Amino acid sequence: MHTIEQAPTRRSRRGARGQRRRVTVIGVIGDLLLTAGVVVLLFVVWQLWIGDAIIGSQFKDEAGDLTEQWATSAPTSSAPTVTPTPGTTGPATAEPPALDQPGDAEVFGVLRVPRLGSDWQFKLAGGVSAGRTLDPIGIGHYPDTAMPGQVGNFAIAGHRGSHGAPFADLPSLRIGDAIVVETQGGWYTYRFRNLEYVRPEGVNVLLPFPQAPQIEATDRVITMTTCSPRYGFSERAIAYGVFESFTPRTDAGPPVSLTSGAA
Repeated sequence: MHTIEQAPTRRSRRGARGQRRRVTVIGVIGDLLLTAGVVVLLFVVWQLWIGDAIIGSQFKDEAGDLTEQWATSAPTSSAPTVTPTPGTTGPATAEPPALDQPGDAEVFGVLRVPRLGSDWQFKLAGGVSAGRTLDPIGIGHYPDTAMPGQVGNFAIAGHRGSHGAPFADLPSLRIGDAIVVETQGGWYTYRFRNLEYVRPEGVNVLLPFPQAPQIEATDRVITMTTCSPRYGFSERAIAYGVFESFTPRTDAGPPVSLTSGAA
């Protein structure tokens, strides 16, 4: 038996339209939220990985251009005499030339760490302001700490999780790894000694003799500071190194620490 389909009443038609409108609005809001979530996720991925890789590559290229410029330009003064260090079998050394304190954001060197890659090189500039030095240049020098090769503490800072992240892998250094500061006059080689973690207010790491205000500095050390964990700010990772040698810029070329610097 066939039945006759009853025509919908006016009230039921209005109810159906209202329900469809509610469903449509909820669907649009859901789509917008989903899209917003994807955009935020993509932004985070860009900030944490892709952006750092692109900016880091740019910083390395700029540092490489600077080292090439130094290599092809004539020395500004006669190179110091290189002599073997008495009683040691280490590399021949020269007395490190004294460098003036750089101005804020003034580039004076290039930091190179073979352990972190053969192409790992970042410019060094005066000051540790994020806006003027760390973000646009790479690595900054704490004002009024020692300069490379000087007795005391040559203290520098770099980002670990943004703006090229030069110090992203700082905790991976091993005892004896070379840390080389290249300047127009030559190369200052330090050797990594140890790593520690301190609170953000732990400024004693910047003292001439790190963490020991009562001791007068007699050694030449380097202190590298960065945030920890990589994408946090609760601590600071501090890497220390001790000075090994200065290699003046001569026809003999760069020091062997740049090619065999990973202990």
